Amino acid sequence: MFCTLNTHKVDMDKLLGGQIGLEDFIFAHVKGQRKEVEVFKSEEALGLTITDNGAGYAFIKRIKEGSVIDHIRLISVGDMIEAINGQSLLGCRHYEVARLLKELPRGRTFTLKLTEPRKAFDMISVRSGGGRPGSGPQLGTGRGTLRLRSRGPATVEDLPSAFEEKAIEKVDDLLESYMGIRDTELAATMVELGKDKRNPDELAEALDERLGDFAFPDEFVFDVWGAIGDAKVGRY
Repeated sequence: MFCTLNTHKVDMDKLLGGQIGLEDFIFAHVKGQRKEVEVFKSEEALGLTITDNGAGYAFIKRIKEGSVIDHIRLISVGDMIEAINGQSLLGCRHYEVARLLKELPRGRTFTLKLTEPRKAFDMISVRSGGGRPGSGPQLGTGRGTLRLRSRGPATVEDLPSAFEEKAIEKVDDLLESYMGIRDTELAATMVELGKDKRNPDELAEALDERLGDFAFPDEFVFDVWGAIGDAKVGRY
């Protein structure tokens, strides 16, 4: 279903994306129980944050406390969303799933088909001190990043600067606020496109050219511009 970095737990903040630190450990999570749940959409916002693994599977990353979904105990963080009202979502990106959920009419019941990750990893304890220090070849300082690409070879790149790291975090927060998704790769691309732009109009043009399929609203683009500007001057 998905992999997490440096933890065997179902922690969607540790979901493996497109990059791996040179000293990271990867834990694979496999399919567990399937379930079908009926949800009454009593409010516009369901309280879900959606993410994906870049391989056609969308997952529940976060559930807002007190929300519609929070009151349904069968739905949990880490569940894979297979279908909405019988419509398969396999192959969809997280923002497509978020849009479908948002477009569902209020005051109606809809059906979610989910698959939860197996709980076998809960019995595994993290090993400490495996191996003697200094034994075997050294892989590096861990300050590099192995970036995995769908096309072309993997490459080792430097980690983002402090400014870029903070800007990515702020843009990722905006993505969750506006679209109900978190995607550090998308946020990093937006920061890269916007860090040298002189005004919001130039940023909007760059986003339309590179990420036009998202159709970002003007107020979102303006907030992204502000977030990048704040990070540049250290206003965190």
